[in-house]
Amino acid sequence: MICPILGGAALDPIAEALLKQVRHELGYREKGGQHTKFGHWYAERVQDPQYRDAPWCDMFIAWAADKAGVADYVGQFAWTPSHAVWFIKHDAWSTEPEPGALVFFDWKGGKSYQGVDHVGVVERVSGDKIHTIEANVDRVWLKRKVRDTDKVVGYGLPRVVKANAQLTEIRSTERPLAPAARSREAQDSPFDVLGTPQALLAAMVLTTVVLSLRFAGRRRGTHRRLATLWNAPPHPRTPPPPARRRPTPGHLTAAHPTVDPTAHPTVDSADGPSGPPSVTVPRARVPAGAGSAGAPTRRRPYEPKP
Repeated sequence: MICPILGGAALDPIAEALLKQVRHELGYREKGGQHTKFGHWYAERVQDPQYRDAPWCDMFIAWAADKAGVADYVGQFAWTPSHAVWFIKHDAWSTEPEPGALVFFDWKGGKSYQGVDHVGVVERVSGDKIHTIEANVDRVWLKRKVRDTDKVVGYGLPRVVKANAQLTEIRSTERPLAPAARSREAQDSPFDVLGTPQALLAAMVLTTVVLSLRFAGRRRGTHRRLATLWNAPPHPRTPPPPARRRPTPGHLTAAHPTVDPTAHPTVDSADGPSGPPSVTVPRARVPAGAGSAGAPTRRRPYEPKP
């Protein structure tokens, strides 16, 4: 489609439709309290009433793009830095002006999108001057302006947004390339077996058997108790002390003293004359070792041999 030429440059359909719409609004003036029909339209669109009396330079462009049917390529924003970022992300950012482009300004002279203060639409380019249509200028007006480029941060190009979108659609419908056939050597490589499910299953079974045998050996070893520690020196066995032997009546000899039955017993006078007398009978004393003379004794099993 051949479009009119304005300012020495051919207009694309998007630029022509957008400029036609914004020219119809030249001379518009905001109402009291910064209320505009563009702000009211945007507030209803985003369901946020704060935009009804907000700065309206970018909301006017959103309204005009929607009326012209090119909102998908122009964008719809109220905050100018976000609008600039949108063009950058769509790879439609430029430093060269052209009719129909959106021009972004930083009144401090910065060149970063973060400092963007204002936006307008380029109507034509004349030398180092750009002729624009802007909203919210001179406080209340929508009018034409002639600007120098020293305050310009960059330009957003709607036609490039459309071209990139069409290119993306074409790429998404293209048939993907068929994968390259693997070589015979790569297919017959012995290392390919290592990644098969059978190899993984065999490795799991082998690991389970090894661990089972290892833990089974540990469980059997815990029940064994050694009588002595390894490499421990033997302790000498101490024999038990000899048991004392009780003499039997048959082993008494003549050396033992006898009791005289005619002897008078000793009376303990501690009880007094009224109490019964206490008779103390002397016990026979057996000398040590007298019972072992000439009489064999039985040795207990745990006694050491003499």
